[in-house]
Amino acid sequence: MTDAHDTAADSSLRTTGGAPPDDGGSSATEAPIPLLEPREGIPPVIADEAGLAEVIAAFAAGTGPVAVDAERASGYRYGQRAYLVQLRRQGAGTALIDPVACPDLSGLGDALSGVEWVLHAATQDLPCLREIGMVPTRLFDTELAGRLAGFPRVGLGAMVENVLGYVLEKGHSAVDWSTRPLPEPWLRYAALDVELLVDLRDALEKELDRQGKLEWARQEFDAIASAPPPEPRKDPWRRTSGMHKVRRRRQLGVVRELWETRDRIAQRRDVSPGKVLSDAAIVEAALSLPANVHALSALSGFGHRMGRRQLEQWQAAVDRVRALPESQLPQPGQPVAGPPPPRAWADKDPAAAARLSAARAKVTALAEELNLPQENLIAPDAVRRVCWEPPQRLDAECVAQALVGHGARPWQVELVTPALVEALSAKAP
Repeated sequence: MTDAHDTAADSSLRTTGGAPPDDGGSSATEAPIPLLEPREGIPPVIADEAGLAEVIAAFAAGTGPVAVDAERASGYRYGQRAYLVQLRRQGAGTALIDPVACPDLSGLGDALSGVEWVLHAATQDLPCLREIGMVPTRLFDTELAGRLAGFPRVGLGAMVENVLGYVLEKGHSAVDWSTRPLPEPWLRYAALDVELLVDLRDALEKELDRQGKLEWARQEFDAIASAPPPEPRKDPWRRTSGMHKVRRRRQLGVVRELWETRDRIAQRRDVSPGKVLSDAAIVEAALSLPANVHALSALSGFGHRMGRRQLEQWQAAVDRVRALPESQLPQPGQPVAGPPPPRAWADKDPAAAARLSAARAKVTALAEELNLPQENLIAPDAVRRVCWEPPQRLDAECVAQALVGHGARPWQVELVTPALVEALSAKAP
């Protein structure tokens, strides 16, 4: 067994109550301390090139890891761009940067090249940071570290409270960060988000090391840092909420046309698409196929608050689909790359269904033994693909190669391969 197997098997060392054990194996019970003000106060927001140059020099001269966070305006603005960037590093203090006024932060990114960036839920912030020229070469993700360490609650507030004993005020997480000027309470909140991030990183590193999982975490962090930007999603309109109700091709065409019309308007106005037209209204119009503006206005989501011109633009979108020949209408469903949905396996391939059932049971048991989420032990998609099309030889070498081909990291391959070799030999009932 690995060190992590040994640690997880010893219940006295397990994390309990959402807090890490101390050296004696018990959780701290002291009341958490409210964190009300940044140590050096709220820094001014950097919004010009001169101020940015000073920040770059200060952070280049700092020491140790750099805490990084970004605030977006999800639900208010189009896209996921950053509207505030927060950083903190020993020797440099905390900086708040306005990426609207300073849209090119590549100089700062270059100054921090080779430095370990500490982020919480890194995959959420990396796309918007990449847009402004900030791309880490090394990182430490405190949320992912918490998952691997077995914490049941891994939000930043919960982690800071349970690991460090401080309470972060989280009341401004969903505000409109495109607001200018940003109110002082919001800036205080933003500065506090990076205040203890490096401290949290240090504590989690020790906990992961104690559990024998530190190398696993390093491999996961390296995979995030080296991952290319995701490919644009094919047919994003198919992710409209409520799409499961829409079955006919012309109705699907209406969803597509309304979604694309809404997206163009939202992008032009720089507002969240949901503020232009709701998903529920799109689906309602698709199901009803209204013949005119009067019929459209009677539908939920197109009520009396919507002006005549708006109604006409949505009705025009419906009418465009009405005029399309059948050959130009979208097909139901999407071309699936890889195995079909698991619910269909029993009918399509009972042997594969048996393999998947056995594999899931093995992975679940192993994840529980190691005290970490199943999806962090191994990606469910990798398990499905190996079970649907297993290697010709069901030995450890071939199964390991298959897992590597599906993106599994070395630590995952080492742990999961023996369980999958056994599961792939399962017979259909």
